[in-house]
Amino acid sequence: MWKNYRLIIVLLGIILTMNFYSCQNKGNKKTEEIKMDSVAVKEPVLKYGLPIDSFNVYSGKVKSNQYLSQILNSKGVGMGTIDKIARKSKSVFDVRKIKSGQNFSIFSTKDSIAEPLYFVYENSEVEYTVFELFDTLNIYRGEKEIQTRLRTAHGEVESSLWNAMVDNGQDPMLALELSDIFAWTIDFFAIQKGDRFRVIYEEQFVDSVSIGIGEIYAVQFDHYGDENYAFLFNQDERLDYFDEKGTSLRKAFLKAPLKFSRISSRYSNSRMHPVLRIRRPHRGVDYAAPKGTPVMSIGDGTVIKKAYQKGGGGNYIKIKHNSVYTTTYMHLSGYAKGISTGARVKQGQVIGYVGSTGIATGPHLDFRVSKNGSLVDPLKVKAPPVEPVKDENMLRYTQLKDSLLFELNKISWDMEILVDNQ
Repeated sequence: MWKNYRLIIVLLGIILTMNFYSCQNKGNKKTEEIKMDSVAVKEPVLKYGLPIDSFNVYSGKVKSNQYLSQILNSKGVGMGTIDKIARKSKSVFDVRKIKSGQNFSIFSTKDSIAEPLYFVYENSEVEYTVFELFDTLNIYRGEKEIQTRLRTAHGEVESSLWNAMVDNGQDPMLALELSDIFAWTIDFFAIQKGDRFRVIYEEQFVDSVSIGIGEIYAVQFDHYGDENYAFLFNQDERLDYFDEKGTSLRKAFLKAPLKFSRISSRYSNSRMHPVLRIRRPHRGVDYAAPKGTPVMSIGDGTVIKKAYQKGGGGNYIKIKHNSVYTTTYMHLSGYAKGISTGARVKQGQVIGYVGSTGIATGPHLDFRVSKNGSLVDPLKVKAPPVEPVKDENMLRYTQLKDSLLFELNKISWDMEILVDNQ
């Protein structure tokens, strides 16, 4: 009987021992599996879509009068390969158009030979061209990722809108954007001290460097004590700006045919001519601006005259907008590409450049407006608005407008610094 008990005890011990090691092995396997699953895979760091850790990367800027052949040959790329690249790349990018000051990078192998495998040229802050320096010598274009940050800003005009941006530490290009939005409703040549603005917009970044202004969602611009609003709204698959009542901010004509100059002479029935020194009518508005300043058509229309006026307006363009209005742009230094008699132009399209051709004391634009065949004061022309928010879209627009207006009102006029929401 004792022997049987002893045998049972031994067998139980063996079974328990086996179970112990079995459990321990299972535990070890489980631990190993968890350990393997928890290992983090390091994501490759990419630049221009290439893993930079796999290469030696040399970056630089194109020097003055430097060509692609000089850059690549100095890094060991043979002239035969360079010639093939230049001929093959024409349909993607003409290497003769490489500009000084632009960034480039060369990706080489990490061995002692350091063989160049890729050449990347930055066409702009966003676009780049990749040249493969091996096998098929492939060439392709790419774009960097653009990141946006939501911003809010405010300011008060002391001397000019541009200076108001600078004084508040804001990108002055925002001034140009606001002038475009309100081009049909506010004469930015008449901005006065005390005018003020607050705005909600996006700023764009590439490689953590700001590249400019993105979408502007809402603006309040107080001018001569009047509150002017602009809200960005998508109607019929088109983004446009509307005021607080849903009226479009786009009008038939722009307020002015060029940006940020000054009025040197107004419409007058008796003006002392600055060159001839005699009094005679001046049926237009003179905008003094640097030579070469772009001149825009104030509305859609057809070019009905492109010529030179001897002893007067010099190079000029006349545009017929509709059965009522015609505009004329004089003293141009030159014409924009594609501008000819019979050509159709769009509102805001550049048609020429400020000059001093004809009789002029300096570079300026003589701008004239004809209504029903008679010249009228361009500064007094009131154009009708374009289509407002449609009835079927009004509820959606009102909800958007109210939410943006709520956010605008959060921006205090008394803030000492700009609010910066990221």
